[in-house]
Amino acid sequence: MSSRWKKILWFSLMFLLAAGIAWASEGGGGHGDKWMNFLYRVINFVLVVGILYKLVGKRIRDFFSGRSYQIESGLADLENRKKEAEARLKEVESKIANLEQEREAILQAAREQGEAVKAQIIEKAKKSAEQIKEQAKITAEQEAKVAFEQVKAELADKIVEAAEKIIQERLSGDIHKKLINEYLTKVVVN
Repeated sequence: MSSRWKKILWFSLMFLLAAGIAWASEGGGGHGDKWMNFLYRVINFVLVVGILYKLVGKRIRDFFSGRSYQIESGLADLENRKKEAEARLKEVESKIANLEQEREAILQAAREQGEAVKAQIIEKAKKSAEQIKEQAKITAEQEAKVAFEQVKAELADKIVEAAEKIIQERLSGDIHKKLINEYLTKVVVN
């Protein structure tokens, strides 16, 4: 039988059952006898229980057996967790006992690393200082050369100015014309 027909049959039985319960609760259509009413109710109850057992009895048994299996496995799991927790507790207690030693070891390692970093920083600073000194020396030499060249150029300009003044003072207009004429004669002759 298909699942659809099973559902239809199940709903039909439930409908009839509900109708029977309603009919019995009203007095059974004129049956005034309390014992007959009680008998109908017992029959309805037996039918309901029988139908429920037939329809869902296996599921209920499976549910309760599965549930008891789940409870047992849950208890076993809890027992395992308890043992694991106890083992971890012992491990943590042993670590706590060794915590002071571990702390000292960590502090010592940190000090050693700090000293190593300090030494590296000092070494790097010394190298940087040497480079800065060398760069300053080179820069100073270059600036000194530039200043020397500037002084030399200024001195040459002053010497030329002084020579021009001396020549202008010593050279009169007639001597100047004479020199120009001599120079022009040499140029024309050559």
